[in-house]
Amino acid sequence: VQLQASGGGLVQAGGSLRLSCAASGRTFSRYGGGWFRQAPGKEREFVAAITWSGPYYADSVKGRFTISRDNAKNTVALQMDSLKPEDTAVYYCAARPYGRSYYSPAAYDIWGQGTLVTVSS
Repeated sequence: VQLQASGGGLVQAGGSLRLSCAASGRTFSRYGGGWFRQAPGKEREFVAAITWSGPYYADSVKGRFTISRDNAKNTVALQMDSLKPEDTAVYYCAARPYGRSYYSPAAYDIWGQGTLVTVSS
């Protein structure tokens, strides 16, 4: 499985962006999808993930971001609304086998290349 992230860009605070992660490979359905982000000088942090029991979000994005999956298209999307300057980061999509912790980067075997999101104040 390979992942390709897209949709990043420059947006003003309060605006919206939609990130998309396209997966290649017929076994993607066996993986849970997730999004992480890394701001300059900071560690990579969990943003959102899809699990068998539903979506989970970091507290910092809860109520503003929505993760979704389209199995027919092999994509995982992240709808980001009410963006804040502190959301500025490189966003990565990733895939992990179901059953592993959804919030830990170490649980994810496959990573996309990252897409830059910049939110201006």
